Amino acid sequence: MAQTVQRKQKRRKSDAIEPQDSTPPPAPKRVRTSQTARKSTGGREPPRRGRGGDDGEDAGGDDRRPGPSRQRRDSAPSHDATAKKRRYRPGTVALREIRKYQKSTDLLLRKLPFARVVREIALDMTTDMNEYGDTGLRWQSSAILALQEASEAFLVHLFEDANLCAIHAKRVTIMTRDIHLARRIRGQYGGA
Repeated sequence: MAQTVQRKQKRRKSDAIEPQDSTPPPAPKRVRTSQTARKSTGGREPPRRGRGGDDGEDAGGDDRRPGPSRQRRDSAPSHDATAKKRRYRPGTVALREIRKYQKSTDLLLRKLPFARVVREIALDMTTDMNEYGDTGLRWQSSAILALQEASEAFLVHLFEDANLCAIHAKRVTIMTRDIHLARRIRGQYGGA
């Protein structure tokens, strides 16, 4: 009997301590967990997640007015958004170009600038100008194309050797010293 009286007194004390307020208790705070880094977001901003405050509402909810950045995203796409070029990782475009140029057999140098250089060098090498007048030497188009084919083949082979020299030096960038070394190793008749 004494125990039941003590229980009733404890209940009365707990009722007296608790406030009779109609406001709900504050929502528990959200615990932020660490997220793993993503490789790419596709050029867009990741969705923003607001932190839960004391009132339990999400800071980025739809009930607030959109800020200037949100208005710009929701409106018609601007010129910057449509003209934004895709960015590839370093080396991707270089490998694609290597495959492209190794597949093709067309000439890489422009024909007219190369022909002008050939004519200029031939004019400098000519000693007897009385016979040719002001026009200089006359060239067949097939002769200039043959010189261009030989020149490009020589340059490609030289760059291949220079690339090997750079790789031997534990580099991936060709430098002038690689080209000098490749030509020196080739010797006098190796295309000096």
